[in-house]
Amino acid sequence: MSSELLDALTLLEREKGISRDVIIEAIEAALVSAYRRNFNQAQNVRIDLNLGVGTMRVFARKEVVDEVFDPRLEISVEDAQKINPNYQVEDIVEMEVTPKDFGRIAAQTAKQVVTQRVREAERGIIYSEYIDREEDIMTGIVQRQDPKFIYVSLGKIEAILPANEQMPNEHYKAHDRIKVFLTKVEKTTKGPQIFVSRTHPGLLKRLFEIEVPEIYDGTVELKSVAREAGDRSKISVHSDNPEVDPVGSCVGPKGTRVQAVVNELKGEKIDIVKWSADPVVFVANALSPSKVLDVIVNEDEKATTVVVPDYQLSLAIGKRGQNARLAAKLTGWKIDIKSETDAREAGIFPREDTLLSYDHDEFEDDNNFSFDEDQD
Repeated sequence: MSSELLDALTLLEREKGISRDVIIEAIEAALVSAYRRNFNQAQNVRIDLNLGVGTMRVFARKEVVDEVFDPRLEISVEDAQKINPNYQVEDIVEMEVTPKDFGRIAAQTAKQVVTQRVREAERGIIYSEYIDREEDIMTGIVQRQDPKFIYVSLGKIEAILPANEQMPNEHYKAHDRIKVFLTKVEKTTKGPQIFVSRTHPGLLKRLFEIEVPEIYDGTVELKSVAREAGDRSKISVHSDNPEVDPVGSCVGPKGTRVQAVVNELKGEKIDIVKWSADPVVFVANALSPSKVLDVIVNEDEKATTVVVPDYQLSLAIGKRGQNARLAAKLTGWKIDIKSETDAREAGIFPREDTLLSYDHDEFEDDNNFSFDEDQD
């Protein structure tokens, strides 16, 4: 018995990653439970499990008292000193009470409890492993789906991809390999539950960290992300190193880096703009690919009025207001866009202190990049 048990413990420790001490503790707890249940005993007991020789003994533990009220839990000083003269009041006396037929009954009950404890230990290990991956990206394999969820295997556990976290331009089939963003890891009575997303802005950020070494090593910082999953996204990037072009780093040679991200997101259009601490510059960049003539800032309301050429108005606003909406999310500023004609009629353009113009160096086209697979 001992060699079989030792082999089983070694196997569990190696294959499941569960320490031997955890399993032994579970076995001992199971044997105590089996003894109390099957022999109708209520006293405190201790199990002595000797794996070396394969023995199993049960000891009843009783407190030494002057007057005995419960013989199952207490023993008188006189009786205790018959066992050992050195026993005093409040000491604990242990007496072996191992039943003759305890082995068979205990084994059956212990197996059930040990299985449960092993399962709990496995769940704890899985939870510890995946809680550290929260807000990270992982590659999974689509297993199955129902009207509410897609179930994605991450290796040791199956994650849940809710319908509202699925990209509208994607259709998933069993065995598809996809990258997902871990949004939440919960500990439940049934074990760890992991929720993942394909629409979270964090997915876009992590994809760029994978594809752009300068972002991964900190040379280029991805400052903010605005995303309408499956359609269009904007990211702002910055570098403290004047010799590093943050936009160019994200685009990559011949657009290979941004192309890899677009491919993973099934053709989602991506605008990469240069971040600036100056809201005038940042808002102008964020409205890329539209040209901007002027940005009027209201610091109190954190709002801006942007003047664009008449022929660029629809481009600046975007289809269904998307370009302006994403720019506002990216910058954190409210954006009101006016055409040059409307701005002149309102008397807000031109201003003597106008900072922007078509040929202003700060807003050359190479400071921003828009990737659209449909364009040449």
